[in-house]
Amino acid sequence: MAVTTKGTLIVEGNELTITNPGKPLWPEAGITKADYLAKLTELSPYLLRYCRNRHLTTIRFPHGYNDKSFYQKNAPEPVPPFVKLAPLDGINYVNLDSLSTLIWLGNLACLEFHPSFHRIGETLPAEWVIDIDPSLEEEPRIMEAAHIIGEVLDALRIQSIAKTSGATGVQIYIPIQHGYTFEELRRIGHFVGAFVVKKYPNLFTIERFKKNRGDKIYVDYLQHWYGKTLSAPYTPRAKKDASVSTPLLWKEVELRPSPREFNLHTVLDRVRRMGDLIETVPPQNLDAILAQL
Repeated sequence: MAVTTKGTLIVEGNELTITNPGKPLWPEAGITKADYLAKLTELSPYLLRYCRNRHLTTIRFPHGYNDKSFYQKNAPEPVPPFVKLAPLDGINYVNLDSLSTLIWLGNLACLEFHPSFHRIGETLPAEWVIDIDPSLEEEPRIMEAAHIIGEVLDALRIQSIAKTSGATGVQIYIPIQHGYTFEELRRIGHFVGAFVVKKYPNLFTIERFKKNRGDKIYVDYLQHWYGKTLSAPYTPRAKKDASVSTPLLWKEVELRPSPREFNLHTVLDRVRRMGDLIETVPPQNLDAILAQL
């Protein structure tokens, strides 16, 4: 049987060469490169919303999720004419602002998309994210931990939404009014982290060194900083189940779902039904809590 090693796609009027469309990228999930590009196309309105006008880092897996990988910050050469670049500190980042650019990156086996926390040309954060990171590979308490942090924010009159990282953790995502600094958000993050550690000392830690965390869940308020990145909402992840970083309703978090349930096979139907849940949270005003701190 002849295996097609190359094909052409016309995307937004741009001609793209697709190499090895039959290559398995997530073999256990039965997802080939052609399947992946089709799914990326459907996910694109949601994924692009959080990658557009950011400095993008991707993780490439040329032979599938379970093989060698590398981080790509500099735009891979040759750069097609439709790809916009976003230079910063000597690095030519990609500005992932179109379906054509997304499919070009997908063809290069970019399986993960990690945008900067700030927009191109700005130094202020575009949103606020608290990363909740388990120390254990299998952590049945992760959704309980996310729920507790959501309730603490709620008590501070801060609306938030949980999203699976797509790996083992959960991130608490807070849309914010523009104008806050990374330092201000870190101050609130430290307050929240220290509070839950005091209240649930067997569950949480803010210990920076992994070797000193034991089996506790790390409240990582430090990751949210200029120049750092985090998995975008709706990015696929290089995990066996082809999991996707997916926003959740708080009532879903209460049911303690496994992050594996949210993957390239299930997420498209979900966003068709529910839309982008992050959009349901208005940008938060944090003046009151900052004044108290």
